[in-house]
Amino acid sequence: MFGMQNIYSTPFTNIFPSHEMVFILNLNCTNSNQLLQYANDINLFRSPYRWIIYNDNIDINYEDHYQQFLEMSSSINTLVDSDIILILPINNTDYKLIQVYQEAVNFTLKQEDYAYWNQIHGLHDIIENHIIATRRINLNQVVLKTVIVITDNDTYGHLTDYKDPDVDSITKANYFIVKHAAEIMNASLSYIVERTWGYRNKTTNQWSGLIGRLHEKHAHIAGTALFMTRDRVPIVQYLTMATPTKSKFVFRQPKLSFVTNVYQLPFQINCWIATIFLVIITGMSLYVATKWENNYKHRLQKDDDSIRMDASLEEIIFISVGAVCQQGAHALPTLVSGRLISILLYFALMFLYTSYAANIVSLLQMPSTKIKTLADLLHSRLELGVHDTVFNRFYFPASTEPIRKAIYEQKVAPRGKAEKFMTMEEGVQRMRAGLFAFHFEEGAGYKRIQETFFEHEKCGLKDLSYLQVPYPFLCVQKNLSYTEHLKIAYTKINERGFNNREVNRIYTKKPHCESHGSGFISVGLVDCYPLAVILCIGVLTSLFCFFLEAYFHLSMRKDIHKKIYRCCERKLKKIG
Repeated sequence: MFGMQNIYSTPFTNIFPSHEMVFILNLNCTNSNQLLQYANDINLFRSPYRWIIYNDNIDINYEDHYQQFLEMSSSINTLVDSDIILILPINNTDYKLIQVYQEAVNFTLKQEDYAYWNQIHGLHDIIENHIIATRRINLNQVVLKTVIVITDNDTYGHLTDYKDPDVDSITKANYFIVKHAAEIMNASLSYIVERTWGYRNKTTNQWSGLIGRLHEKHAHIAGTALFMTRDRVPIVQYLTMATPTKSKFVFRQPKLSFVTNVYQLPFQINCWIATIFLVIITGMSLYVATKWENNYKHRLQKDDDSIRMDASLEEIIFISVGAVCQQGAHALPTLVSGRLISILLYFALMFLYTSYAANIVSLLQMPSTKIKTLADLLHSRLELGVHDTVFNRFYFPASTEPIRKAIYEQKVAPRGKAEKFMTMEEGVQRMRAGLFAFHFEEGAGYKRIQETFFEHEKCGLKDLSYLQVPYPFLCVQKNLSYTEHLKIAYTKINERGFNNREVNRIYTKKPHCESHGSGFISVGLVDCYPLAVILCIGVLTSLFCFFLEAYFHLSMRKDIHKKIYRCCERKLKKIG
């Protein structure tokens, strides 16, 4: 309790926690009427403050006590969240405790029987439900001004018929939820329409849109959910998360060959090392066997030197490389030992080649999983686009976190180039073509994907959150008298499944991959890039060798011509 003589001191509400303060007022005291007015001006009749009001004048009866309170409280707001107990004498030993409230300003004052007290039995509690908001859930058609956000003019006529659920999805879903809440509270709704959710003007420090309406007390509740941000928390009061949806970057995972060299992946490093050693060992063995064969005196009955294999290191290297590339050789050993080594080499490399080729075919069809964070997205070769909405236009330039800021400055709005804000149709179409990440609100974007993508194109979809905000929440005016009533109504809506029903009818969930292998995946230049590089290197090397050989060949011919000329010159001199 806090003495009423100190109520004018400032700031008296900071002495104790507000929920622990009880004000006791004797109406028979001097200036009690002025004190009631002052308490009303500083909102002391609002939750969580509590009041006990009585009159110690024993010369007036029950009705007179109540009538005196009515006269004194005619200009104060004892709204539905007030907790005021009025003590009225029945006789000299018995007292009745009642609570009074009104659904809205200028509404008729109502009373609730709370308890009885007498000298013999003490306090006798007669109220069944001590939760004020539950007892007073019926608001008797109080008009709640509701502000909603509509960005498309066509939405006005389609708030209830579920047409185009991907347009103003969050407003259409919340419209039903708030309407259900009003029915539970027996309240009426009047709507105010805004184009934006509301942002603070740093110059004037004024709020626009939905937030501005609530902050300036032109509206009671928000009919459209909005993000919870640090600067909005002191301005409005958030109640419940009604629509579990977010805005994200969504993209088709690029092919594995787009981000890495798939020709290195089929075998582990140990397998590559073992293969190299196999080729070296079999090559050396083949060299020894060929050397021994050429030195062996016994020949085949038909000795054909044209197919005889030379026992040179260059010859063995070319045979080994040909075996690795699944090519033949112009000559092979004729004895059993050399042929067994050749068969072993070709047989082992054939199985390795088959396994390698099968893995390559599989890897060419696999999507990459390397883009897992916003940093990976920033440094990838994917282009980025953003759905052109009010909140995207605000939050993207306002990002201060280094990675997010770099994404906006380098890929969304690069200096000297056009900004990548676009319509939903254009963004989803470019995303379908591949190598493009599009930022959109999940429900609307996934609905578009569900309608335009083939089944196999829905596989490999990846999403990354960019906005550093939780799910959107429904909010109300700060210190609104109906806050607890709305909390109860929203809780009942959620428990009874109305919330899930509306969300499922409005929002489209992420498509599932049901036929991963039904689509044809073509092989492009990107997939063959490593092979093209090897081919170019080989062509350049062969041209270099060709010109080198041609040069030496011409040089040798010149030397021969010079020798012949000198020889002829000497002979002519001798003859002459």
